[in-house]
Amino acid sequence: MLKSPPNVLTIAGTDPTGGAGIQADIKSFSAMGAYAMSVVTAVVAQNTRGVRAFVALEPEFVGAQIDAVFEDVRVDAVKIGMVANMGIARTIAERLRHHGACNIVLDPVMIAKSGDHLLAPEAVSAMRDILVPLADIITPNLPEAGVLLGIEPDWSLDEMRRQACSLHALGPRWVLLKGGHAGGEESVDLLHSDGRTIEFSAPRIATKNDHGTGCTLSAAIAALLPSLEVEDAVRRAKDYLQGALAAAYRLDVGHGHGPLHHFHRYW
Repeated sequence: MLKSPPNVLTIAGTDPTGGAGIQADIKSFSAMGAYAMSVVTAVVAQNTRGVRAFVALEPEFVGAQIDAVFEDVRVDAVKIGMVANMGIARTIAERLRHHGACNIVLDPVMIAKSGDHLLAPEAVSAMRDILVPLADIITPNLPEAGVLLGIEPDWSLDEMRRQACSLHALGPRWVLLKGGHAGGEESVDLLHSDGRTIEFSAPRIATKNDHGTGCTLSAAIAALLPSLEVEDAVRRAKDYLQGALAAAYRLDVGHGHGPLHHFHRYW
């Protein structure tokens, strides 16, 4: 058991309006009681309405940021979000292996809530072949899972159960396949590892303020992994996400898909 708050690192892109990316990760880490650190992979010009452009940083500079953190600070968990391109994906994997990183959560960010692409097409194979096997847990939604597996993600719950096994075969220790894009009154997520599947069901919350839900959930899991078993970390992170979604109406941010209320427990 840690005697101090866990130090958790996010490796991701930015969001100037604060609802997704590194800004959402930092808020989520903090809300879950962790000390937040960050490495920037890309600077993104986006708001609640969509992504206008992004500039990926040089892979060597991303690696230098990672080295600067690990050479000075104990890192208890790592969340990986937007990697932007193949060179950055390879650099992240190489540096994390070099430093012996643990409790790695990969949110395979490919498409923003607005539908804008955040990953170069040629980088999909690098994410699937290099980053996915490095992860302790991956957290794809259905479209992202479809890209990773090369199939159309029009799945029933039974098909989700089968494809969770296919995702696990790519090499991560755990898969959290999120069912938010599926139909029905309940949203069902599947946590799978080594022949065991746990279902988490929650009522859908009618809100347009859902910008950054994937970032928030994966960051909350990363913040909890140093202290909890995976199943308990996922359960607590999902409870936090539900609360942040339910309280999002309290905020007045933007005219598109607004952000979650990351600090709903505090103000």
